Amino acid sequence: MDFTQFNDAERKHLQRMMEQKQMSDFFKMYNTIVDRCFNDCINDFTSKAISSKEASESCVSKCMDKFMKHAERVNQRYAEVGAEMMGGPK
Repeated sequence: MDFTQFNDAERKHLQRMMEQKQMSDFFKMYNTIVDRCFNDCINDFTSKAISSKEASESCVSKCMDKFMKHAERVNQRYAEVGAEMMGGPK
C-alpha cells in the first residue's frame, strides 16, 4: 500500500490502526487455538488427577501443528485466488 499520499500524522494513525488490527488478529488466532486444543485434549473433569492423555504434550503439539498447517493452507489458497483475480499465474 502506498502511503505517500498521506501526511505524517495520517501515516502514523494508519500504522497504529494496522498494528492494532494485527494484534487483534493474533489474539483471536491464539484464543482459537487454546480453545480448540483444550476441548480436544482435556475431557475429564471428574477427578483432580490429570489423565495420561491430558498430561501428554503430544496432544497439544499435534493439535497446534494441525491448526497451523490448516492456517498455512488457507493463507496459501487465498494467495492463489488473489493472484488469479489479479490476472497472474495460478
